[in-house]
Amino acid sequence: MLCSICKGKGLCGKPCPILARFNALKSVKEDFFGSTPPAIFVGRFGYPNVFAGILAPNYVDDNVIMLDSPEQWYQKRADIETILSYRSRMIYSRSKTNIKPNNKFIEIQQEIVQSKKPCDVEIKLKKKPKLQLRFDRMAGAIPNAAQLEKIRLTENPAVPRIVDKIVSDYDLNSSEAVDLLYKRKIPVSTIQKIFSCGLLGVKTQRKLVPTRWSVTAIDDIISLKLLERIKTYPEIDEYLLFSNTYLGNHYEILLMPRHWSYELIEAKFPKSVWNFFGREIVLYNDCEGFERRKRYAQNTVGGYYSVRLPITEYLSKIKRQATALVVRECLPEYFAPLGVGVLRECCRHAFDKKPLKFSSFGSALKAMKQRLKIPWHMITEKSKLLKELKEQKTLIDFS
Repeated sequence: MLCSICKGKGLCGKPCPILARFNALKSVKEDFFGSTPPAIFVGRFGYPNVFAGILAPNYVDDNVIMLDSPEQWYQKRADIETILSYRSRMIYSRSKTNIKPNNKFIEIQQEIVQSKKPCDVEIKLKKKPKLQLRFDRMAGAIPNAAQLEKIRLTENPAVPRIVDKIVSDYDLNSSEAVDLLYKRKIPVSTIQKIFSCGLLGVKTQRKLVPTRWSVTAIDDIISLKLLERIKTYPEIDEYLLFSNTYLGNHYEILLMPRHWSYELIEAKFPKSVWNFFGREIVLYNDCEGFERRKRYAQNTVGGYYSVRLPITEYLSKIKRQATALVVRECLPEYFAPLGVGVLRECCRHAFDKKPLKFSSFGSALKAMKQRLKIPWHMITEKSKLLKELKEQKTLIDFS
């Protein structure tokens, strides 16, 4: 069994925890007890007939929440090898189903995703799992798939009252349901799973949503709800520069005294994920103005929405609006995709730090340049927002 990242070539130069874990899983039998974090995955290939199932290791442990929680990964400052090791411990017990399901397997998954604590399950597989990690840009590493034959919950899920209330409301549309769960402090990653399992929205419209789509949908729904209020707030009165780095993802976030608009520029360095064999830095960007974006961000995909959410959370907190220019440097240290959840948490915690403050656009850009590795001319050539700002002046520029 070779590592999914380097195919056994030892590119990281370290003993491989993934291979070690795979070797331990060779003894996995078709029948096992395990604790799901809780975690589920709904595929998209073959839509509307897709694979769906739960992720659980072949052991019982109250700490398995770490195996599927970007929020906890960041809090523990887990490195890539550790996160991949977490993911490799789980088995993806899946079955084929229509997105409008009517079977016991999906009903049990729906019970599981509502729980605020790990759930113990008894699983029977048709045959031993195929030991491998495959990667999804939005969801990260998907482990060890196996065909599910039978599943049984061995305990009652601990469902928060607010979750039970909203899931049971068949007249509430999905957007309002997501907003209510978010306001009651249900973690974004949990809302995504509940949404993916077809538990939100008007009864006749409920269906499974592939995990890849649900991750972006929830980031989008929440940030759009926040923007409805943000656009009524006054503009900030100075330039604020925030920064953070996690797992080789370096973000510079510049907030400017101006009406709401947003641009994300991603710089993929050689040897980093999605540009591993490249020789040059590759840039992608997407942007939006004051009006609501009408098309999906095709260039920066889910990362666009996972970054916009923390920005809108911060602006909502300070009750101001601003223009946001974000540069992400995807460095060689980020050699395996872990899902956009780690990007969301990296940006969220940038706003926990005190920003650098500036009275002029020029001084803010100068500081931003100094903290970036990418040549600045590459940013200016790519950025639509910087071109727009060169042509338009605001009152603060003349103060």
